[in-house]
Amino acid sequence: MAVRGVNIKIEDLTHRYSSRSPVTFDKVNVEAQAGEALVIIGRSGCGKSTLLHIVAGLLGKTSGSVRLDDKEVTGPSSRWVMMFQAPHLFPWMKVSQNVGVGLSFAGWPEKKIRERVAEALALVHLEEYADNNVQDLSGGQQQRVALARSLVMEPELLLLDEPFSALDAFTRAALQRDVRSIGKELGINLVMVTHDIDEAVLMADRALVMAGAPGKIVHDLRVDLPDPRERQDPAVQATRSRLMQIFHDAAHAPSGSSSGSEADNGDPPATEPESVGIKQHV
Repeated sequence: MAVRGVNIKIEDLTHRYSSRSPVTFDKVNVEAQAGEALVIIGRSGCGKSTLLHIVAGLLGKTSGSVRLDDKEVTGPSSRWVMMFQAPHLFPWMKVSQNVGVGLSFAGWPEKKIRERVAEALALVHLEEYADNNVQDLSGGQQQRVALARSLVMEPELLLLDEPFSALDAFTRAALQRDVRSIGKELGINLVMVTHDIDEAVLMADRALVMAGAPGKIVHDLRVDLPDPRERQDPAVQATRSRLMQIFHDAAHAPSGSSSGSEADNGDPPATEPESVGIKQHV
């Protein structure tokens, strides 16, 4: 399928909640190509969720810019959608109604809504649950409904704010695999935040390590591994070990310093991201 993602360009992005608040993060610079999967990993409090919300247009910046295909993000858009830790479904509605609610608000004809909802439910493997009430589903199934509701809008960019953190390990692993697979099948961008090293390795084309107070992107690691990725694969384990070391070094670096591919002044790296893993063959 053709790539329908966006080129992302974040330049000197800085945020603080008020003039009296400390700086959340300072002069963050990130670029991503259309269809690329970025995972931002960092400890709680480094500003990674705030960064994601600014990219989604849900929160204002202090300075700098976020551009998607050279258009500056100034607010929410149907071109990009966010998945949160909780699915935020309408409990009185059926699965199909929850998935199609955005299309209904947009005034789509019923026939087109049914067709698009069926396609979205097939992507997340929930076709047989279309007429079930969402309250009867498991937590993992409810997150799949939320994913289908996001995909039904045909976004160019899917933003994920630790949406699998409350799920059991088996369900989380299945969703990690499926979300990455769906992103690649549709050719859309993924930008995800997590503090889970394994999740970053399993889902990212590039893992960005964020650390410090104020937060900075201190390392950009390219993850070249074939799909589907399995935890027990030696190449996955080797990449996990490398990322764990980078994460550990960043977390214990002196305040104001940086490591890896980014310079001490917070400027973006002048070279390509470090590459670890096995180059995927196409």
